[in-house]
Amino acid sequence: MITNLSIKEYLEIIRNIPTLDVRSPLEYEHAHIPGAINLSLLNNEERKIIGTTYKNSGNQSAVIQGYQLVGPKFSQYIESALKISPDKIINVYCWRGGLRSNIMAFILHTAGFKVNLLIGGYKAFRNWTSDSLSEERKIKIIGGKTGSGKTLIIEQLRKMEEQVINLESLANHRGSAFGSMGQSAQVSNEQFENLLVMEWKDLNSSKTLWLENESRTIGSNVIPLPIFNQMQKAITFDVQIPLEERVNYIVKEYGCFNYTELANNTSKLQKRLGNLRLNQALDFLSNGLIREWSILMLEYYDKTYIYGNSKRELGTVIPMVFDKLNVEEMTIKILQWEKQND
Repeated sequence: MITNLSIKEYLEIIRNIPTLDVRSPLEYEHAHIPGAINLSLLNNEERKIIGTTYKNSGNQSAVIQGYQLVGPKFSQYIESALKISPDKIINVYCWRGGLRSNIMAFILHTAGFKVNLLIGGYKAFRNWTSDSLSEERKIKIIGGKTGSGKTLIIEQLRKMEEQVINLESLANHRGSAFGSMGQSAQVSNEQFENLLVMEWKDLNSSKTLWLENESRTIGSNVIPLPIFNQMQKAITFDVQIPLEERVNYIVKEYGCFNYTELANNTSKLQKRLGNLRLNQALDFLSNGLIREWSILMLEYYDKTYIYGNSKRELGTVIPMVFDKLNVEEMTIKILQWEKQND
């Protein structure tokens, strides 16, 4: 049986039933519905061939050639689908819910599969993503200068069953010139949005959503403007701890990296640091003076943070002063303030 489902119906079942993305590997690698498995009807080269045939000879010729290419592989598709879903229930989509997904659905249907076909395909998912990420949420921000433990507080809030989205985790980047260090490669911006919306859609809009203070770009990924605008207007808890505590944190986070990695990333800041401070920073690194390097870097990032905070609306920045970086204690006090003043 083949069932055509709207995007709303599709999303209600997507986490319980395996999903096949039957687009080409290149399309899938660029971006896809999170959790979907690529089972391409046409590989990259075959898709290019069909496109050329369609352009030169029209739709009918392209369809005939398509069947010539995929026909010998019917058994492979069925065998692969059985490994993915032994109980023979599966979701399928292509770019627009057209020929590729319908052919795959037909093949699997004839093999006894119950197939759920996404109406409008991946394009429908992307349209829904854009609409969903424009919805309002009750956002509050964990802010603070570099090394204040903002990400640790976000994860502590998660442990305490608060609503949290870790934007830096989704982006595989810690949001600075050094943010890519120790991280896997970033996904495309489109895929970043796809990952974000799958968390965004499950939020309770009446409850607080905690986000870390970010600039709009996190490495190569960009926070969608509707969300970033909400973040800029939200109450921000400005976590303040002594400089020595922050230096200790930075040394712990980045002291494990070698000179070349740190030097290359430090050099990215040449225009902002100026030659004098850049050379000083590189000298510190070459001599193994990681604490001195950390202090110099914090001086730069502190100015950036103070400037960013100055652009927030009056009364939205709440100072939260602590003697040391004690994540559990800091998180509890922030929650206490939030509950008393909500």
